[in-house]
Amino acid sequence: MIPADLLLHAYRSGAFPMAVPSGELAWFSPDPRAIVPLDGRFHIPHGLQRTLKRNLFEVRINTAFEDVMRGCAEREDTWISGEIFASYVNLHRLGHAHSVEAWREGRLAGGLYGVAIGGAFFGESMFHRETDASKVALVGLVTRLRERGFTLLDTQWSTPHLRTFGTMEIPRAKYVRLLKSADALECRFV
Repeated sequence: MIPADLLLHAYRSGAFPMAVPSGELAWFSPDPRAIVPLDGRFHIPHGLQRTLKRNLFEVRINTAFEDVMRGCAEREDTWISGEIFASYVNLHRLGHAHSVEAWREGRLAGGLYGVAIGGAFFGESMFHRETDASKVALVGLVTRLRERGFTLLDTQWSTPHLRTFGTMEIPRAKYVRLLKSADALECRFV
């Protein structure tokens, strides 16, 4: 297991671990870095707006952290090794890692997990078992971060899926400045 203090220091420094195909751990600090804007530039696609209006999903926080991690790992290529799993479960128990879950009819339909430090949230992974479930969780995450004064939502890399929400890439130097400012805040995720 990666020691919690090492993981937290890495995040504060702009780095994060992933298991690579060999099973070994590697540390990453992408340049450019992808972030989801927490201001008015966050975009909810029209189809998702319709889903949200239908109230198909209940958004919950931290009720199924390990199940969310397992859901995120259920793919052919995964960076969530046993060591990563144990390390983030430990961070969750210490109050630093959190899950945002989308539930439908009593079943976990999708969700995401990440790490909160100061006013920064570092999104690690998301999954869905039903259409739009992970997207609903992302909207729930952004809502929570805004309500609690967070200023940075890091997604590490940009993907076509995340770009539909307004995700943008910024140079590492700018990211490090935003991270330093966010880390100085005293925000509480829960």
